[in-house]
Amino acid sequence: MSEPSQIVQAVAECPRCGKPMPLCICDSVTPIESRISLLILQHPQEQDRALGTARLAALHFKDAAVKIGLSWPSLAKALGRPVADPSRWAVLYLGSAKASDFDTDAEVVALTRKGEVADHQRAILSAIEGVVLLDGTWSQAKALWWRNPWMLKCQRVILNPRHPSRYGALRREPRRDGLSSIEAAGMLIAALERRPEIAAVLNASFERMLTRFREVQRTMPELAPKPKGRPKRDFRRRKRA
Repeated sequence: MSEPSQIVQAVAECPRCGKPMPLCICDSVTPIESRISLLILQHPQEQDRALGTARLAALHFKDAAVKIGLSWPSLAKALGRPVADPSRWAVLYLGSAKASDFDTDAEVVALTRKGEVADHQRAILSAIEGVVLLDGTWSQAKALWWRNPWMLKCQRVILNPRHPSRYGALRREPRRDGLSSIEAAGMLIAALERRPEIAAVLNASFERMLTRFREVQRTMPELAPKPKGRPKRDFRRRKRA
C-alpha cells in the first residue's frame, strides 16, 4: 500500500493555482476587468497548497501577480516593471490597528505612518492604482513588512469586515478581521473601485474552493488533511505596526 506522501507526490499539480488537481477550481474562474493592479507577496514558508488562496485571488485579475520571496529592492522590482510609483499603491498591513478601534463604518481605512486614521480618506483612496497584499503567518508578514522599506512609501490600509472569514472551522482566525487573501483582495478592490460585484465574484470562488476541499477531504484525506491550528495565520493580524 502506498504511503500518503507518495500518493500526494503522484497527483498532478495545477500550473495556474498550484493546487493538486482534485482541489483545483480554475475552470470556473473568469478574469475581471479592473483598474486596480494586484500584487501578492508570499513568504517562502507560506505555500499552503490545499487551503491557500493567493494564486486563486490573482487569477481573477488580468493585472495581478504572486511573487514568492522575502525582499525586493523596490516596488518596481517586485512587479517586474521598469518604473512604479509606490505613492500610488496601498499596502494592506494591519499591525496593532483594528478598524473597530476607530469611529468609522468604512470598509477600507487609510492610516498614517503612526497607525492613526489619515485625513482626507476619500481623496487618498481614490488615488490608489494598485494594492499589495502580504501572504503569510503573523510573523512572516511582519518580516515582509520590515524587510521591504519601500512599503513605507505606499499608503497603508486596513480592512473593516462586517463578517468573519469564510474559512470557519477549517482555519480559525484569532481576530474577527482576519481574512483569507482572496477575501481581502475582493473586499479591498471592490471598495476602491466602488464595485461590490468584485467582492461577490471572489467570495463565490472561495466558497467553491472550500466546498471542493471538504469533498476531497472525505475521499482523499491525504490531499486535504484536517488543518492544524494556526493561531498566528495571515497578513491581516500583527502584534505591532
